[in-house]
Amino acid sequence: MKISSVIGATLVAAIAYLSFWPVEIEPTAWVPPTPTQETARNQALKGIKRIGLNVGVGPEGISFDAAGRIYAGYVDGRVVRFSADGQSHEELANTGGRPWGTFAAEDGSAVLVADAVKGLLRVTPGKVELLTNESDGVPFRLTDDVVQAKSGIIYFSDASSKYGLDKMMADVFEHGAYGRLLSHDPQTHKTKTLASGLHVANGVTLGPDEAYVLVSETLQYRVMRYWLKGPKAGQFEPFIENLPGFPDNISYNGRDGFWLAIFAPRDELFDRILPYPALLKAVYRIPEAIRPKAAKHARVLKLDLNGKVVADLQDATDGAYAPITSVRERGASLYFGSIEYPSIGQRPLP
Repeated sequence: MKISSVIGATLVAAIAYLSFWPVEIEPTAWVPPTPTQETARNQALKGIKRIGLNVGVGPEGISFDAAGRIYAGYVDGRVVRFSADGQSHEELANTGGRPWGTFAAEDGSAVLVADAVKGLLRVTPGKVELLTNESDGVPFRLTDDVVQAKSGIIYFSDASSKYGLDKMMADVFEHGAYGRLLSHDPQTHKTKTLASGLHVANGVTLGPDEAYVLVSETLQYRVMRYWLKGPKAGQFEPFIENLPGFPDNISYNGRDGFWLAIFAPRDELFDRILPYPALLKAVYRIPEAIRPKAAKHARVLKLDLNGKVVADLQDATDGAYAPITSVRERGASLYFGSIEYPSIGQRPLP
C-alpha cells in the first residue's frame, strides 16, 4: 500500500472521528463581542516573589486575616495558613476535595472554603464542616469562590451545576448557562440562589458598603453586579463587559476599586468557533493531551468603582507567574494565587 493511501485513509478516519464520534456536550452558539483595542503588552508583573515555593500546587484563591496571615488551598485538599512574612506555614485541615476560594475570619479562627468537590465549607484547625452543597435541590458541581459580609451572610459561586472538576473543559466547549451566584445564612442554614444561568460563575467580592456583590462570568468575558441594597436591590446587571481575557477571582481593595485576575487572554480561534456548535464538538473530540492550551500570560486588571479599567499589569515572558487566578491588595503589595503554580506570589504595588 502506498504511503499516500495510508495518510489519506488516516485523514478520512480522523475527520470522521472529529465529526461524528458521540460526546456528552451540546454546545450553544454564541457570537462573542468584537475585542476592543488591546493594551500594549508590558512587564509590570515581572519579578513576582514566590511565597511558599513547593509547599503545594495550585493555591487558587488566597485570603488574609487581620494579622496579615495568608490562607490558601491546594490541589491535594490541604488548607494552609502562612505567617504574614510567608516564612512559615501550618496545615489547618484537609477537605478531601479541591479547595479553591478562601475567606479567612478576621481573627483567624476559621476560614470559609469554596471547595470545587465538596461544596461550601467552614474549616477550623483539624476540622472540616459542611455548610451547604445544594440550592433549590440542585447540587453544586464546581463551588468556586466565597466572601462573607459583616452581617454574616456568605456569598459564593457555583461555576457549574452540570459538570464537575473532572469535566471542566466540557463546560467551556458547551458554553452552557449552568453557573449560579448564591448566598448562605449560617444562622438559619438557608441557601438561596441569587442569580442563575451564568456561563461559569467564578470570583465573587462585595463592593463598597456591601451594597452589591460582583461575580465574574468567565465565558462571557464580563463581570456582573447583583445589588443587595438600595433602589436596585435584587437587580442583576453587567459591571464590565468585553474583557480582554477570561476573568477569574476578583477582590475589593477597600478604597477605590477592584483587582481582577485574568486567567488567560482571549483566543482568536476559539472566539471564531464559538458561534458554531458542530465545530465546538469537533475540537472537543480532540484528545485533551494534544488539544490547544491557554497561553501562559500573567495579567491582572484594576477596575475603578464604575467598572472602568485603570491599570493593566502583565508579564508574558518565560518564567512568568501564570496563570494568575486570584489577586488581593494588602498594604503596599499585591498578592497572587494560581490554580497551577506551586507558590503564592507577591509584588510591591506599581
